[in-house]
Amino acid sequence: MNFLRGVMGGQSAGPQHTEAETIQKLCDRVASSTLLDDRRNAVRALKSLSKKYRLEVGIQAMEHLIHVLQTDRSDSEIIGYALDTLYNIISNDEEEEVEENSTRQSEDLGSQFTEIFIKQQENVTLLLSLLEEFDFHVRWPAVKLLTSLLKQLGPQVQQIILVSPMGVSRLMDLLADSREVIRNDGVLLLQALTRSNGAIQKIVAFENAFERLLDIITEEGNSDGGIVVEDCLILLQNLLKNNNSNQNFFKEGSYIQRMKPWFHVGDENSGWSAQKVTNLHVMLQLVRVLVSPTNPPGATSSCQKAMFQCGLLQQLCTILMATGVPADILTETINTVSEVIRGYQVNQDYFASVNAPSNPPRPAIVVLLMSMVNERQPFVLRCAVLYCFQCFLYKNQKGQGEIVSTLLPSTIDATGNSVSAGQLLCGGLFSTDSLSNWCAAVALAHALQENATQKEQLLRVQLATSIGNPPVSLLQQCTNILSQGSKIQTRVGLLMLLCTWLSNCPIAVTHFLHNSANVPFLTGQIAENLGEEEQLVQGLCALLLGISIYFNDNSLESYMKEKLKQLIEKRIGKENFIEKLGFISKHELYSRASQKPQPNFPSPEYMIFDHEFTKLVKELEGVITKAIYKSSEEDKKEEEVKKTLEQHDSIVTHYKNMIREQDLQLEELKQQISTLKCQNEQLQTAVTQQVSQIQQHKDQYNLLKVQLGKDNQHQGSYSDGTQVNGIQPEEVGRLREEIEELKSNQELLQSQLAEKDSLIENLKSSQASPGTNEQSSATASARDSEQIAELKQELATLKSQLNSQSVEITKLQTEKQELLQKTETFAKSVPAPGESEAGMAAKTTDVEGRLSALLQETKELKNEIKALSEERTAIKEQLDASNSTIAILQNEKNKLEMDVTDSKKEQDDLLVLLADQDQKIFSLKNKLKELGHPVEEEDELESGDQDDEEDEDEDDGKDQDHV
Repeated sequence: MNFLRGVMGGQSAGPQHTEAETIQKLCDRVASSTLLDDRRNAVRALKSLSKKYRLEVGIQAMEHLIHVLQTDRSDSEIIGYALDTLYNIISNDEEEEVEENSTRQSEDLGSQFTEIFIKQQENVTLLLSLLEEFDFHVRWPAVKLLTSLLKQLGPQVQQIILVSPMGVSRLMDLLADSREVIRNDGVLLLQALTRSNGAIQKIVAFENAFERLLDIITEEGNSDGGIVVEDCLILLQNLLKNNNSNQNFFKEGSYIQRMKPWFHVGDENSGWSAQKVTNLHVMLQLVRVLVSPTNPPGATSSCQKAMFQCGLLQQLCTILMATGVPADILTETINTVSEVIRGYQVNQDYFASVNAPSNPPRPAIVVLLMSMVNERQPFVLRCAVLYCFQCFLYKNQKGQGEIVSTLLPSTIDATGNSVSAGQLLCGGLFSTDSLSNWCAAVALAHALQENATQKEQLLRVQLATSIGNPPVSLLQQCTNILSQGSKIQTRVGLLMLLCTWLSNCPIAVTHFLHNSANVPFLTGQIAENLGEEEQLVQGLCALLLGISIYFNDNSLESYMKEKLKQLIEKRIGKENFIEKLGFISKHELYSRASQKPQPNFPSPEYMIFDHEFTKLVKELEGVITKAIYKSSEEDKKEEEVKKTLEQHDSIVTHYKNMIREQDLQLEELKQQISTLKCQNEQLQTAVTQQVSQIQQHKDQYNLLKVQLGKDNQHQGSYSDGTQVNGIQPEEVGRLREEIEELKSNQELLQSQLAEKDSLIENLKSSQASPGTNEQSSATASARDSEQIAELKQELATLKSQLNSQSVEITKLQTEKQELLQKTETFAKSVPAPGESEAGMAAKTTDVEGRLSALLQETKELKNEIKALSEERTAIKEQLDASNSTIAILQNEKNKLEMDVTDSKKEQDDLLVLLADQDQKIFSLKNKLKELGHPVEEEDELESGDQDDEEDEDEDDGKDQDHV
């Protein structure tokens, strides 16, 4: 500090000029001093001046400070001072600046210095390398400086970090730091790093970020934790929001199950600190990120399934029905439960079974609806309940039927002890509060959405208006309220309900038109020239009248399609009608409601349109416009063409189904063939194994036979000794006779073989000579070829017999030689008469025992060989049966292929008929054009290429038209 005092001592000019000179001298000292202490003191002095004189220090010292970071890595103290100074220059976190102009200048200054710093990408890489230093005075300032850079110019710094080797991994190591200050600031750094960058979000997620962040949240006490929990939750939101890959990774990693403990609020709900409310709010938002309606349907449904299986939905419903929960947490919980059950049947069924802890217990749906129609409840809470009810009924025909059934006479509780959902909706529909009217009308419309059955059921509902008067239908009561001139919000809600009710339901249209006052009321409303506020009501009246025309089945003679069109032409004018119809989609609140399913409005007066209703308007506006301009003849021709096309479509559909069935049969047969082939291969493998085993047993048998022959020879030698050549000459003579007999047989066979050979040669020569005529030649050659084949077969048989005889002769000669040699050897070794005969008898007994054992063993081996032969025969029979089955299946396959070919031929003929029909339709249209009737080209009907589901929907629509 002596250097700083010397520099600051001789100040004679103004303060700004003096500080600028001081900063310049300090920068020179940093650049030129060779002593580390001098440079360190100079950098420390620049740090102390950097907050007050940010611009001067930034302009003059930034380059020198970066140089210090590059060259003085060995000294952590000077590195820390340099990083702090750069942070003061770049960061906008200045408490002294409170004025707006000064704050804006500060932000501009920070972004300019940030741009200068990151112009050289090596500077950011240098900061990333400094994060590897464990020293607190280096690592913490480096984290703060990187965070400030990301806040100033996030996308540019994100791109530099993304291309830096191991850049994101070094930042992820901050979460494992044992010092909480660095870990917590590391979370803030990752928040800024992952904001709106999908590539970095994926890298961070696959660096095990979910596991580490959830561990930190658990260590900090879940929802009872401090601001660190909130920071971790915000980082999780950055990683998951609008990132399908990370959402799937989060679900597959079973991290949804770890979210359940967050919502254990306990029995004592009095301790709701501000931080706990904030934490729970962000936790609920994180759950909604995973099941948002904007996510792909498959990903959303899988997350909804996991939340139900792990008990998270049950825990949320517990909070929903608990007492003492803050209003904003209760509202967000209702929104979260709404999206967890939206469109997933299992969760919707569970929510329908939830009861509130009251006496007697009431369904949660009823309790929520009581809040919705209560005008004293907060507006945001009523919107949340409406959204929950809409999500409960979304794609839930079972739930829609349960709600509508509470309005039917047979299910209403006669005692009046309990209130039902239907009664609450009717009460809200006809109350004096316009917001309750709108919410009840929209809720009831969702109970009818895409459900023709419930639209017809709702026609049965009767309301008792006053004592002594007969009951009126719900449909009639809605039109009565419309005609009384209530508030715009009420009328808009009722008109949306009626439009939803009448669309795709000709029976409801007939009931609506049956009241003679409805059509004059609608035409009167549309024809009047009212102010801008009433234009929306006029547009909705035009839509309702258009639906009454488009879905009219002409069952009422006074209100047929053509008569209603003439009424519009006479009272309103077609152009004026279409203009009024267009008021709906041109309204400023229409586009806002069409963006998201959730009814999110800043105030009650903005609550005009429902999201599902905007989809209905988009669907019907065009078709109603076309229906208004069509003439009766065109309608008739269109109906005839539709009938013809329906017939053709039914035929085509029949053949498609037939072809599909045949394809399925072919696939089944192919599978059976492949299965039989596999079985055949297995059987062949088994046969091969059995053959090899049989061969092994044969080899063992031959080996045992040889051993048995040797033992018999030894036994014979001893027995010959006892008989003293009594039997040996007889055996030798018998063997000689057998040899002579075999030789004679061999000579006989050789003579037969020579005769056969001479006969074959004669036949060949006679075959070579030309015949007298072609027929005799052909007959002779055929007969000769048969004889040749027979003779060849006999020749092969004789040769095999000859070979076997030769083998036997050779074997017998060998045995004869062996016996002669043994006889001579025995003659030499005959014992003297005086020797003891007891030893010889013992030896004979031993040899006989061994011989009997060998004979028994040989018998057992023969039996085993016989059993194996039988097994082999059975396997061969199974193999033959499999081959015959395969042949039968092949024949069936050929027959099916012939059937498919015939079906394709019939289909081609049908297509030719369809083409002729199209040509007739085209010629009829040309004739209409020639007669002066307008024919729109857009009405040309396609034939044959529509999807099966569209065919079914179109068939259902036509069936309803003829009811």
